[in-house]
Amino acid sequence: MENEIPKRIHIIGSVGSGKTTFAKKLSAKLNIPCYELDNVVRERKETGDIMRTEEKRDAYLAEIIQTDSWIVEGVHHKWVLQSFQKADVIVFLDIGIAIRRRRIIKRYFRQKTGLEKANYNPTLEILKRLYNYNTVFEYERKPEIFKMLRPFESKLVVLKSTAEILDFFK
Repeated sequence: MENEIPKRIHIIGSVGSGKTTFAKKLSAKLNIPCYELDNVVRERKETGDIMRTEEKRDAYLAEIIQTDSWIVEGVHHKWVLQSFQKADVIVFLDIGIAIRRRRIIKRYFRQKTGLEKANYNPTLEILKRLYNYNTVFEYERKPEIFKMLRPFESKLVVLKSTAEILDFFK
């Protein structure tokens, strides 16, 4: 980000890594629209989420990344290759697993008390799944993602702490 401000940004990381918060702040600072990949996968309805077909999901993502500027964020990696290819910068939030675990638990309680909006009904079962996925991400998904990102190393930025994330804004 030293010479030119990127206009197409892909943010990836595990649950609780700060992707959504980072994306929203970056979106406001750069005046670039922000898209959550969970909302690309699911169509949000008052009556409940509807999963998009793979074709509709991929077409929606293609529509987003054909625009001049965008920020996409999510844990998804297997079907977003086109986004990695089009991105000016790929930001991997590699926050420590213990911090992510605390954030997952904190988010659950904030959602249960209505202090934080949730796109789902925050149940103990979902909390358990997110907590367990965090471990799977650390030891299985993260190595897969780094391998997948090798062709894009020249535009990959790995941020490992809140301090590094804050420095990214400077």
